[in-house]
Amino acid sequence: MIVGIGVDLVDVARFAATVERTPGLLTRLFTEGEQGEPVTSLAARFAAKEAVAKALGGPPGLSHREAEIRKAADGRPSLHLTGRAEEIAGSLGVRNWHVSLSHDGGFALAYVIAEG
Repeated sequence: MIVGIGVDLVDVARFAATVERTPGLLTRLFTEGEQGEPVTSLAARFAAKEAVAKALGGPPGLSHREAEIRKAADGRPSLHLTGRAEEIAGSLGVRNWHVSLSHDGGFALAYVIAEG
């Protein structure tokens, strides 16, 4: 059963300019495991974090670092939650996450499905 769906679109150039202007954003938005990725991948991961919040119903008090996008052994993105995000997902009965990331034409897109 689908518990929630989230989608987000990020302008990569605008995202890159924002990160360049405010370098502290990298540590505020991304886990250590995510920080070494190229800017297009970071923009897609940011979109995924926003999509996760939408799939959870937009609860207040979530941190972007509570949703980490990892690469599975086969190269697909996988989602790992911690903290409040993990608690909310558990209370909603979320057991599985499906994540799709894409970047092309100056945009990064993420689509997330929370499954119970």
